[in-house]
Amino acid sequence: MGSVIIGSGKSLPKRVVTNDELGQIVDTTDEWIVPRTGIHTRRIAVEETATDLGAEAALRALGAQADGWQRDGAIDPASLDMIVCPTLTPDTHFPSEAARIRERIGAVNAVCYDMSCACSGCVYGLSTADLMLAGAAAARAQAAATGAPMRCNDVRRVLVVAAERLSKLVDWEDRATCILFGDGAGAVVLEWRDEGDAGILSSYMENSDDTERTLWCDSAFTARTVPFDAEQGLPEADAACDPYMRMAGQAVFKFATAAMVRCTEEALARAQLSVDDVALFAPHQANERIIRYAAKKMDLPLERFQIIIDHVGNVSGASALIALNEALCEGKLKQGDVACMTAFGGGLTAGSCVFRI
Repeated sequence: MGSVIIGSGKSLPKRVVTNDELGQIVDTTDEWIVPRTGIHTRRIAVEETATDLGAEAALRALGAQADGWQRDGAIDPASLDMIVCPTLTPDTHFPSEAARIRERIGAVNAVCYDMSCACSGCVYGLSTADLMLAGAAAARAQAAATGAPMRCNDVRRVLVVAAERLSKLVDWEDRATCILFGDGAGAVVLEWRDEGDAGILSSYMENSDDTERTLWCDSAFTARTVPFDAEQGLPEADAACDPYMRMAGQAVFKFATAAMVRCTEEALARAQLSVDDVALFAPHQANERIIRYAAKKMDLPLERFQIIIDHVGNVSGASALIALNEALCEGKLKQGDVACMTAFGGGLTAGSCVFRI
């Protein structure tokens, strides 16, 4: 019994950007980037919008387009009751990115909202969807037992789709960040099932205060003044506002490696499992060195981790969902296997989710 993953999809922009191309913009080389990050190429959305990427990933998860993964066959978009979109880069402030994707894929019965939790969006999205599905299942049982109406929406299927165009937030003259990030989308469809042992087994989420501005991006529409004070005058753009993401690399590495191990261990403990029970880890792809360090701390071979950062870079909350999709499509995960997704990001946010395929 639980929230079962019944579909998975991804979408990447057409434009591939190599390390050598970045070397034409900033002082860097392929020889410098690869040992420090594990990244060879990343995808940049030149023509595609976040909605384009999110909708394509969703349609592949639903089986409406090729190159997706489904547990039991194609899924009707109209059967979706909710769409959750973790994103830092929606195409519009409103309607939500989730609502834009809903319109594009024909999910006419879904309620929608976005989440802002940076690179942890994959875990936060899965965990929140699981809680929604479990709560609705409990409400159905209560309504059936008492004859009373359902006290909430009858949520049975949820699409979690993380869509990112991080290239909009990158300062292409900042070598510390521009080499790391890429664009793309990853999606899963969750369905509540009363029978069977598949589904989300546990989750763990946490936040810590980023008092040192370890990982930060100001709001581009911050203003110094409001137009209601005659002496202040009309609002002007805040000259102190930096529209690009900034990162203290060493501090992020220290936070990420500790969070990855801590959150994985906590989620596994909640599921009453050990690392030996996990067939594959699908971590957030921020830096290959972080994954290697965490694997070593947990005394695990690197082969147990799905690594995709070499060809997609850091795609924020979509990264681990893309990694999961590639593992499923490559046959590295089969029904009955236990997988673990762990992520960390700005906020500072972190979390882990354990599930049986």
